[in-house]
Amino acid sequence: MQVILLERVDNLGAMGDVVEVKPGFARNFLLPRERALRATKANMARFEAEREFLEKRNAEAAQKARDEGGHMDGESYVMIRKAGETGMLYGSVSARDIAEIVGNGVTRGMIKLTAPIKSLGVTTVSIRLHADVVVNVDINVARTEDEAERQAKGEDVIATQMDEDRAQAEDAIAERGEINAEMFEEEALAAAAAENLSDAPAEEETAAPSKGEEEE
Repeated sequence: MQVILLERVDNLGAMGDVVEVKPGFARNFLLPRERALRATKANMARFEAEREFLEKRNAEAAQKARDEGGHMDGESYVMIRKAGETGMLYGSVSARDIAEIVGNGVTRGMIKLTAPIKSLGVTTVSIRLHADVVVNVDINVARTEDEAERQAKGEDVIATQMDEDRAQAEDAIAERGEINAEMFEEEALAAAAAENLSDAPAEEETAAPSKGEEEE
């Protein structure tokens, strides 16, 4: 189906462009939201007659979006979630979740998220407030407020945790090695002492005097 765009639409075109779209997309999204008209001769003539008005209306709507939502650009939002040792979430953060925490009239349809967030970290997410107005926010997903602060400073908390775990494991191995060495040394000393005792010459027994010798 061919339609005339009444405003810029991602991956389709700008206002006034005639583009080919799937009928379902046109009927369910573009037409009911007044973002396009069917590309008939009558509608094309209507668009040309109303172009100036439509351009002015679009510019005013874009400016309103900037005024009301421009302050969100660059903002950071912390979301506390449960996650495993590898940083994978027990669940995910969806566009709906982001819209709820951002507020300011933002809906999930405005959130540009290719896939739900499934791991800890800071993710930059785009929010389209208007066809011509996009702001970016940081979604800081962490297990605790402390981790969120560290992530905001650029730290990879999972990498840090893995390094700490590795260091602890190495310390434990080294400690076990020292203990084993001490035990080996003690066992060696004990064995040497036992060997020395077994090699020592037995004391000569004093012979008992005979009866004749006693009488003399």
